[in-house]
Amino acid sequence: MVLLRISSFLVTVCCLLLATSPADSAYCHGKPDPNAKPNLQPIYTDAPRLVKSTANGKRYTVGNGEDAFDIVHVWGDAYHMGYAQGELMNDKAKQMIDAVWAYLEEQVMDPINKTIHLREWFLKDIADFGLDAALDLELMVTRSYTGQYFFEEARGLSDAAGIDYQKLLRIHMIGELTKGSCSMIGSWGSALKTPNSLLQMRALDWSVDGPFKDFPQVTVYHPTDSSLGHAFANFGWTGWIGSITGMSSQRMAISEIGVSFPDETFGKESRFGIPFTFILRDILQFDNTLNDSINRISNADRTCDLILGVGDGKDRSFRGIQYSASVANFYTDTDMMPVADWHPKINDTVYYGMDWLCPGYSEVLARQLSKYHGQLTPEIVASQVVPIVQTGNVLVAVYDLTQNMALLSNARASYESGPLNAYDRQFVQLNMTQLFNEQAPKPIMFESP
Repeated sequence: MVLLRISSFLVTVCCLLLATSPADSAYCHGKPDPNAKPNLQPIYTDAPRLVKSTANGKRYTVGNGEDAFDIVHVWGDAYHMGYAQGELMNDKAKQMIDAVWAYLEEQVMDPINKTIHLREWFLKDIADFGLDAALDLELMVTRSYTGQYFFEEARGLSDAAGIDYQKLLRIHMIGELTKGSCSMIGSWGSALKTPNSLLQMRALDWSVDGPFKDFPQVTVYHPTDSSLGHAFANFGWTGWIGSITGMSSQRMAISEIGVSFPDETFGKESRFGIPFTFILRDILQFDNTLNDSINRISNADRTCDLILGVGDGKDRSFRGIQYSASVANFYTDTDMMPVADWHPKINDTVYYGMDWLCPGYSEVLARQLSKYHGQLTPEIVASQVVPIVQTGNVLVAVYDLTQNMALLSNARASYESGPLNAYDRQFVQLNMTQLFNEQAPKPIMFESP
């Protein structure tokens, strides 16, 4: 009976998707505080400190005091990389997954105090089937588009940390079900103080009332099976397997913005395709060049409205990407869309502030990028751009893809003090060459699951 109801509902969803009209061209509201201050805190540059080793993993901590976070290195195949994270982060991983699940339940049950926007069709799923079944439905319709590594890694993490496997799978659908406001920059050439470089920024603006801020983690993957790609790093949270922020050993990086205010050029959305957190991970894990990523995105079964950014430090190339089920458009500084007075073109720079149609933030971002044009560095972006634009309340990553370095800051955890938003807190410098060249434990162990 449940399968019959789900099948019937899928038919209904297909019909509704086909009948959807183009989005209205509304504009996002709000703008930065005109009295916003630069972030003048010194950047933390000390090396990570080893905390614990296991057969296939190492755990470090980096950062000063309350701005410290975990760096977890894992080696092996998908299952054993998941298992290694579960061993190293055991209780913390379980706390993270349980906290996210409780947060989802709260968002569903409390319509007054919601801090994230859930998609209307998902709320209908919940009303029809309940939260568990609604998320299982989302897993079912996206499973054939999702890499098998996700399920194997999740199984390893579940086995090692004692996490409910199905709950772990379910919470990874949250990216498809919510919309966040974020910002990005890709700058090169004449925009930079060091012209033969590529600088990229990803600011995550989401719920600072949710549990994610309590579990910041960089996970560095070292696959030992060539079919699983090359080394890459997820900038995210404990137990989080999908990618929203990160760099790869191929000197490539990702940015992402949820689009709540599209125009008619986006066409339609769909729920039948690869969740965007997995296509972004595939870019980090498998792609060697920007062209690889362009081909991957162009040929993908895409889902929701987004703006993506992909940079390749090897040839100092960057594209901003208008992304939906209907379109995949790739922009440089000369043809960047949308065209508007509040979104002026800037030489050797692609940028988006908080949404596709968001004058209040985009014009301030444009002003800061123009003010420091020719002098941009990662440090200037961290101190003079994101805090003035007030973007990146949960997480900010600034990538130098030529020097293979990143600056990372995270929001204040519930047990910490100081500024709330990541853009006002201390940035930590990560030497990505050293992280990708980390030596494996001796010997790497491969026990059967």
